[in-house]
Formats: sequence, structure tokens, C-alpha cells
Amino acid sequence: MLTSMPSVPLQTLPTFCAVARARKLRTAADALHLTHSAVSQQIRLLESRLGVPLFDRAGRRLALNAAGRALLDAVEPALLSIEQAARAARLHAPGHDADRDRLRISLLPSFAQRWLLPRMARWRERHPTLTLELHASLQLVDLAREGFHAALRQGTGPWPGLHGEPLVLSALVVVGAPAAAARVAAGGPAAIAGEALLGAPASWTRWFALAGLGPAPRLVAQFTDAGMMLQAVEQGLGIALVRELLAADALQDGRLQRLSPLALPDASAQPLWLVWPPAQDANPALAALRDWLRHELALSQRALDAARGGGSAGLPLSAPGAAAGTRPAGRTGSRTRARSAPPAADRG
Repeated sequence: MLTSMPSVPLQTLPTFCAVARARKLRTAADALHLTHSAVSQQIRLLESRLGVPLFDRAGRRLALNAAGRALLDAVEPALLSIEQAARAARLHAPGHDADRDRLRISLLPSFAQRWLLPRMARWRERHPTLTLELHASLQLVDLAREGFHAALRQGTGPWPGLHGEPLVLSALVVVGAPAAAARVAAGGPAAIAGEALLGAPASWTRWFALAGLGPAPRLVAQFTDAGMMLQAVEQGLGIALVRELLAADALQDGRLQRLSPLALPDASAQPLWLVWPPAQDANPALAALRDWLRHELALSQRALDAARGGGSAGLPLSAPGAAAGTRPAGRTGSRTRARSAPPAADRG
């Protein structure tokens, strides 16, 4: 139990963490919406009270020394714990319902553009009082520190300190514009090798091996964002190997056609997860989002199944293994941890 105020000036600790991450006073000042001199003064005050320097200085750049690293390792978890406790307290505060009616979600641009946004009207119809704030980025964000309630992430984890649930597994399928589909249909399975290929080389290498078509030709373009790649395919710039779920709407309305029934297995595509900080376990708005996502993903699955069963464009390639599709992932409960490394970017 504390019997007196600590000698460390507590108001300087968030500033210290920001400077330690940015390694530049001005960058930290911009992030904190403070002046350069105010940040510099706080760092000098902290070092003066502690009696030790915390940074090695080289021009305008700063690097934590051993004392600074020791302080950062102790302070960052403590500040994060305080932030999480404050958000949890606000959820239960009488008359303070802002977080009950708002969800800040981090997600990949491709999933936002190609699947979620076309369905937002149905979300509004079902939950007119719940506001979604969408932050689309290829970068993983610290959900608790940045004030996010949840994230939609492609991969298998791990995401330390988060709870999560896999929502859907979507196989990688070959798609092209109608003109490309006509060329491939006339030329037979090997005609795929003659098309301009877009996407990830490793995925195409696996697909060509599975199809028994020999080594994959050299790709003409790669993309970090699958939504951008699908736009390129729709404009006739090439054919792509993409997650079927992201192409679902374009396949239904005829902008794209599936060029082969052969697909890479679900495990190669990696599942889509909903993840969230443990403090959000009891958030009813998050539960509403989770239920709505399951419902909409099931609708997408039925539409894709119907399209495949209805004889959608494709070539009967003879290859080992069964053709795979999109399917809901098994539910694992709200406290499931993912087990392997997340993808560095949205590779399609």
C-alpha cells in the first residue's frame, strides 16, 4: 500500500513511452498533440527525478539505453492495464453509454471493400442504434492501446493478449473477367498458364502443382491488397488466385467468373478471425456484431454453393485432391487463442 506520492512524475510516463516508440521527440510530439518543447521538458523532468539518463542521443534520434529499456518494460504493461480498466469501468458507468452504441473495428482493406461494405445497409437495418467505426489497414494495431473494440484478421495467430473466434475458411480459387474465361474455355486447362497471372507466387506454385500443369509461369504483378488485385482482374489485366469469399459478389453478378473448379485447400487460405481484448468479453455490441457476421457469412456461403452447383464457368482439371470452397469455421468459443504466426499482409 502506498503511503506517499511516488517520486516519479506519473504524467511524464505516457510521454516517455511515446518517445521510446517513435525515437524522435518531434514524432512523439505530433502523436501526442503536444509541442516539441513540452515533450522535451517532460523527458528531462523524468530523467532528473530518476537520476539517470534514459536515452542515448545521436543527433535528433534517440535510442533507449539499459535504464530506459528497464523502465519501458515495466511502464508499458502498467499503462495498458490502466487503459483497459478505465474502458471497462466506463462500460458500467451510469449514464455513460457511448461505448455501448459504438464499435471501433480494425480490418483489412480488401475485406472491408469487397465483402463488408456491400452489406452495411443490412447491418443498419438490423442494428440501427449501433455505429461501426471501421479502420481499414494492412498493419496490425494494438487494439487495447488504440481504443479498438475488435479486429477482423486473416491468419491463424497468435495474437497475444486477445480472445478470438474463427469465422470462416475460404479457399483460394482462380478467377478472371468474362473475356479471360472465354479464352481459357477455348484453350483447355493449359490455357491458364498462357494468361497474365496476378497474385502471390507461392500460392500459384501450389495451385499449378495441384493441377498437374507443371511449374507456374512468372507472374506479371503482385499486390499487397487483394481488393486492388480483384479490381485489376475485373479490368482485364490478368487472372488471379484469390479467396473465394472476397470474389463472391463479383462472381454472383458476372463481373468475374471462376476459371477452374480446382481450389487450394482452406488451410492454405487461412481463416478469417474476429479477435478482441479480454475487457470486451461482456460487451453486448460486440456480441451483436459477432452474430451478424456469422449470419451474413452463412448467406454468402449458400450463394457460393448455389453458384457452384449451378454450373458456374470453370474447367474440369484432373488433379489430386477435391475442389474446395468457402465454409464456416468451427466455433471455438470466445476465449480461443490462435496458435501460429499472422500473415504480414493481405495476400489475397
